[in-house]
Amino acid sequence: MPLIGRTTVGRLLSGLMLLFSAALGAGCATTPKVIEVMQKVPPPEHPRISTPEGLLSPGQSKALIERLEHGAEHTDMLSRQLAVMEAVSTSPLSKGNKVMLLIDGPATYAAMFKVIGNAQDHVNLESYIFEDVKDATTGQSLVDLLLQKQAAGISVNLVYDSVGSMGTPAALFKRLRDGGVQVIEFNPINPLLAHGNWRITQRDHRKILIVDGRIAITGGVNISEVYSGELFGVKEEKEEEIPWRDTDVQIEGPAVAEFQKLFLDTWHREKGPKLAEHTYFPTLKEEGNALVKVVGNTPGELNRNTFIMYLSAIAFAENYAHLTTAYFVPDRQMVQVLTDAAGRGVDVKLILPRHSSSWLALNAGRYHYSKLLQAGVKLYERRNAVLHAKTAVIDGVWSTVGSTNMDFLSFTKNDEMNAIILSRQFADEMEKMFIRDLQDCDQIKLEGWKERPLVPRIKEWLGNLFSDWL
Repeated sequence: MPLIGRTTVGRLLSGLMLLFSAALGAGCATTPKVIEVMQKVPPPEHPRISTPEGLLSPGQSKALIERLEHGAEHTDMLSRQLAVMEAVSTSPLSKGNKVMLLIDGPATYAAMFKVIGNAQDHVNLESYIFEDVKDATTGQSLVDLLLQKQAAGISVNLVYDSVGSMGTPAALFKRLRDGGVQVIEFNPINPLLAHGNWRITQRDHRKILIVDGRIAITGGVNISEVYSGELFGVKEEKEEEIPWRDTDVQIEGPAVAEFQKLFLDTWHREKGPKLAEHTYFPTLKEEGNALVKVVGNTPGELNRNTFIMYLSAIAFAENYAHLTTAYFVPDRQMVQVLTDAAGRGVDVKLILPRHSSSWLALNAGRYHYSKLLQAGVKLYERRNAVLHAKTAVIDGVWSTVGSTNMDFLSFTKNDEMNAIILSRQFADEMEKMFIRDLQDCDQIKLEGWKERPLVPRIKEWLGNLFSDWL
């Protein structure tokens, strides 16, 4: 099944099950009131920053953050946002990480094949969609490489999502298991195969690769051939032929331990088989200059950290907030934060999809265009690609790359993961990528938007009607 079709079916299935749950009285989840969360957090003094040798002193932490803020047009958004995230997340802010931007699918796969090929101890892989893909240089398939590493004594462990990977032949997973790879199907569609409480609406939307406990790759890229095409300058408009636009990052350093914790937590929650004795938490040293915080999200009233992450970062932005998202279905809080930011002079730009795997989600997002445009938010739609990236860069110092869409499913129902990267150098790379993407976008202007025909307006109304289930 093509990925566009499978993703659409998966999202519709989740939506239908949400409706079914509500009909049975289970109710619909709600997003936390982030403004109230922010108001309860005391004024920031200094963030806790971990190193391989332990926590920095309060003075060292404060000085480090002040240096970053001073280089970012004298903003204090960093201190304020970190205070909020420290209040809601147990993951530490870690110093000394090397972060490499993987700008698209081909770059991500090249990095994945390289680090897996060099694995000496273990390979832990978690993906919403898992197919077989091939290395662009050698032609070797990922499944063959994983089996090769397992046969060489390298422990290979895989978690895939049942809905996301429902189009993948069962024979592929059987081949992996037969070759010794340990494989978990996250929250099986079939309740008889469930590992605990069966909740069809909870999906594992994370994309994480950890190799030897020393290197992590994460972002929005699933394991699928749709990411293999050229991205920039594409002129073909046929939906089934255009490539997918996505972004990942490769991280080395102390933060990798936090990715490993998230993977192992999923493995244990899904009651996976006992893992072979390997070094999952090696001694890590500083590899670069970036501060990194790993933000995990699992369903629950008090654990919607990626939602709080996005809203607080935008709420504290002082200069600019440039966001790219594949599925934009904002709730009232998100719309308010975006319009408030634009109203106080922040340059708010959003790159959104023109092509999407879900027409309901596409139109649910467009329902809010008028209000956003009237407030001064600048909207752009990415042409000639199926936009699947989930990234943001704010005030020249704060960036995030991860799996979280700006929609109800990501914020309330899915297991998600984002990396927050605090680095002026990395933020500059992110901003250059954003500007490059803008060249392949069409800006949506308020005057033209007001003149759109009746049929699109009806689609937007229908999309908004189902927005709480998208």
